[in-house]
Amino acid sequence: MITIYIDGSSRGNPGPGGWAGIVVTEERVVELGGREDHTTNNRMELMGAIKSIEFSISNFQFSKIQINTDSEYVMKGITLWIHNWIKKGWKTAAKKPVLNQDLWQELWNLCEGKNIEWKYVAGHSGHAANERCDEIATSFADNINIDLYEGPRHFYRHF
Repeated sequence: MITIYIDGSSRGNPGPGGWAGIVVTEERVVELGGREDHTTNNRMELMGAIKSIEFSISNFQFSKIQINTDSEYVMKGITLWIHNWIKKGWKTAAKKPVLNQDLWQELWNLCEGKNIEWKYVAGHSGHAANERCDEIATSFADNINIDLYEGPRHFYRHF
C-alpha cells in the first residue's frame, strides 16, 4: 500500500500557488512540490493529488493507495460530487459549469480502475505529515526554496 498526504496553497486566491505531496511506501518516503504563478487554492489541492498519484503510478508497484487530505473540496469532489457532474455533463446542481473541470477530469482518469481510499485529515491539527505538506505547499507558493526529502522511511521525521 502507498499512503499519500496532499496539500495546496495560494497567495491571493488567485495568486501564486504551491502544491505538495508526500508519498509513503513501506520502505521509502518522497516529498513532492510545485508552483504556479497564477492559480487558486483549490487548483493547487487538486494538483497535489494528481502529481502524487502520477508519481506513484510511475515509480511503484501497489495494490492500494490511501490519500490523506485536509481539503473538503477535494475529498467531497472525488468521492461524492464527481458522479453527478459526469452524469450532468460537467454541470453543478445549479446548472453552472464545474470549476476546475480540467483537473477533475485528469484526477478521475488517474483514479479509474485503482483501489484508492480518500481520508479527511483536519488541517492545522498537529498531524505531522499534514503540517509538512502545508509547509511545502506554502513555501512553493511564496517561491521559497525548501529541501524535499527522498529516502528511507525510518529516517523520515514527519510522522
